Amino acid sequence: MASQRPLHVCLFGAPGDTPNFGVSALMYATISGIAQRRPEASVTVFDNGWGVRPASTSVGERPFSYQLCGARLSRRYHRPESLWNMRVSGWLRGLGNAGVRLVRDADAVLDVSGGDSFSDLYGQKRFRSMVLPKLIALEQRTPLILLPQTYGPFSDATARRAAASVVRRASMAWARDADSFQALRELLGEAFDATRHFLGVDMAFGLEPVEPPTPISDWVRAWFSEDADAPIAGLNVSGLLYNDATAAHRYGLRADYRTAVSGLLRQLLQESDARVLLIPHVAGGASKESDVNACAHLLGSLSPGDRERVTIGPEPHGPREAKWLIAQLDWFCGTRMHATIAALSSGVPAAAIAYSVKTRGVFATCGQQEQVADARHLEPDGVVAVLWKGWCDREAIRADLAAQLPRTVERAQRQMDAIVGACVRPSEPANGSLETKGT
Repeated sequence: MASQRPLHVCLFGAPGDTPNFGVSALMYATISGIAQRRPEASVTVFDNGWGVRPASTSVGERPFSYQLCGARLSRRYHRPESLWNMRVSGWLRGLGNAGVRLVRDADAVLDVSGGDSFSDLYGQKRFRSMVLPKLIALEQRTPLILLPQTYGPFSDATARRAAASVVRRASMAWARDADSFQALRELLGEAFDATRHFLGVDMAFGLEPVEPPTPISDWVRAWFSEDADAPIAGLNVSGLLYNDATAAHRYGLRADYRTAVSGLLRQLLQESDARVLLIPHVAGGASKESDVNACAHLLGSLSPGDRERVTIGPEPHGPREAKWLIAQLDWFCGTRMHATIAALSSGVPAAAIAYSVKTRGVFATCGQQEQVADARHLEPDGVVAVLWKGWCDREAIRADLAAQLPRTVERAQRQMDAIVGACVRPSEPANGSLETKGT
């Protein structure tokens, strides 16, 4: 390792400064994967801040330093953090733009598009914010590696053509599940190349859990004790759906989300002895998509007697702490994708309320696709029925997940070997292999 020159890598699409723990999970998992294989690596994470700043984290027991650089879709075109400023500066050989220099000098640009945002499902603005970093990397002739993610859906033909052009020009592209891989193949058409385009697993399967540094309340800690006399169910309530009266129309839902979530909670309280921990995965109270607000509203709708068995979990510092918390549960139901991945990758029986195609494919990675209740196709009672069955069958699901999970974790490790290996310049020997191809 000492004979290798330092690796320089940039990461887009996974800023750690958003309240969405799913996006942060992708950042930490990617940094950890690189640091474990190349501890001397220089990693730049593009986020929503200003300028270039130092940062650090822990990987296992060791500290790891990296840097942050601002990059955003902003109307302040004069600012170097503006993606449009970066792109135009790149056309003009940089013009002193620090972000462009970092991209141009990198061995590779990794881009994960927030896991599921390489799509126009969330609107054209977010789609442009996902496409521009990829174009900047391609125009600077820096190898672009698309980390495991969902491709599409695309309702606009122009957006689909733009995405297809980017994918065809990328040095490597990974899909995070079989459905996404099929979408990737369709985007590529005749340009599909089995030596560059791969089926993988979500990066968050490699996320390390970290026990929260702040004390957990005695009440909740007593729930986790070995001699506790009742199981604990975790419930992630998505503010994206719960707080938005137009969500059903926007995402084509047949089931009313609030009715389905309330129905599941009511059945858990009436027909089991479970205690229920409400777990936000998008923090903060200011955002209209806040899970914290959604959980608080749901808790407030309960009678005083029911509230004795339901509480909101301690707001975690980040995704690694959230994963630790979720790993303590007997069963988990989530809507936020990476909250459910935290459960699956910890061996916790999990179910999901789906509002898009992405959920079933990721659950199928661990053979758990039957635990997905698709709100686009089911009425609220149908959603609750799928979830309740999962709760009742949780011990059998735990055993099945235990048998499936080692293979998924191994795939995640081999996938990261291949990605890091692909970042190495041709003059260096690559340690990674592409054995995950076609798995």
